Amino acid sequence: MYNFSRRIRAICKEVLRRVTPSKKEEIETLKFVESLKNRLSFELEKLDLEAEVCIEGSVAKNTWLAGEKDIDLFILIPKEYGREAFVKVLEAAKKVSGENYLEAYAEHPYIQAEIQGFTVDFVPCFKLEKAEDAISSVDRTPFHTIYVKKHLGSTERNEVRLLKRFMRGIEAYGAEIKVGGFSGYLCEILVIHYGSFLNVLKAASNWRERELIDLEGYYKGEEEKVLRIFNKPLVVIDPVDKGRNVASAVRKEKLAEFIAASRLFLEKPSVNFFFPREIKSFQAEETLHIMKQRGTSFIFLKTRPVKAVSDVLWGQLYKSQRALSKLISRHDFEILRDDVWSDEKTAIVFIFELQSRLLPAVEKHLGPPVIKNQDCRKFIKKHLASRLLISGPRIEGNRWVVERQRRYNDAITLLKDALSDGGKSIGIANLISEAFSSSLEILVDENVKDFYAKNSEFATFFTRYLIGRPKWLQ
Repeated sequence: MYNFSRRIRAICKEVLRRVTPSKKEEIETLKFVESLKNRLSFELEKLDLEAEVCIEGSVAKNTWLAGEKDIDLFILIPKEYGREAFVKVLEAAKKVSGENYLEAYAEHPYIQAEIQGFTVDFVPCFKLEKAEDAISSVDRTPFHTIYVKKHLGSTERNEVRLLKRFMRGIEAYGAEIKVGGFSGYLCEILVIHYGSFLNVLKAASNWRERELIDLEGYYKGEEEKVLRIFNKPLVVIDPVDKGRNVASAVRKEKLAEFIAASRLFLEKPSVNFFFPREIKSFQAEETLHIMKQRGTSFIFLKTRPVKAVSDVLWGQLYKSQRALSKLISRHDFEILRDDVWSDEKTAIVFIFELQSRLLPAVEKHLGPPVIKNQDCRKFIKKHLASRLLISGPRIEGNRWVVERQRRYNDAITLLKDALSDGGKSIGIANLISEAFSSSLEILVDENVKDFYAKNSEFATFFTRYLIGRPKWLQ
């Protein structure tokens, strides 16, 4: 047991050495942030706006990981200004951003810019007395920073770094829509609650199906009630606002992966959980051989990239993926597995692996039980007049039955017809529909070979799809 504990300590020490920013990086980052903050404050003064520029996020709390280049600058304005003032605030942000920025709208408008190698989010929000008065989630952020700085010492900040890097290693880090995992703030709250990185893993190994964490005890004695109210796989009450679940973005798959990875690390500790080995892509011919061995049908819907901030893009990708999956399943094609990939720069690819892309030309359709007189009359009349009728109507058991010609017995034909107008009628999201309308390619099985060979990022993604297990599971 002693040697086992020593091994875990050695691993944690090595990970901390790699993830803690050097003094040089810390100085350079803080110097850049302070300069940007001053430039933005100057532009806001020129607009005669009463505004306070604050550094938020992991940089403000000193919990960021070495090499991370994400900066959050919040611009706090009086509530009485109203949202109209956000436009002015963002005009000032554009002036310090240069030309490489994207303007987006989630609950609130904001700007994401690339400046000197950093990704900077400029976020306007209201300056409030207490977090409960928040109009949108970003209004709470300054209160989060205050809370974390108050409750984390230097030792605990390193514990947060370990947890963040573990989450990143198992690909469960980030509350953005693409990931659906654990935010930095959630990692900080977990360390504050459990005391250390290892304690978080030990606790997570025994989490129930619905786990509740309430640091401030807002709902003491009302645990069952609060689980019904929030209705999420993991409920972590925001210590600065009891009406919010900090873990609301965590998808059940990411929660399950974290629980499983926590158990395995405690059983067989390895640095690979934090820094998993890179997977070497299969050669194109090997990939085609593996696909053929599976005996299934692969359909790849490839289209041009969409220019949008990541959360908007992935929200639309997942919505479109669900719409396509429903369409395919509704026409009786059995989906073994589906996924979506994008490097956000060159292409988007939806992947559907079907048991078969072809179905028999005929399908059996059950009608109403004989005892339902009116329904039977309608059923018989409808199908006797149908050009799709092949056999029947007849009675089997106690109900009417027909065999009719399928509208679609080839999934490719189905998809071509449904997406001929971009797919808006079946629920494809707007930006993806526009891309489909202008650049859709449907690649079947081995036809993906050229794209696979030319795009290394897609090749890595699809190799991992075929391997079918997380990198930390050795």
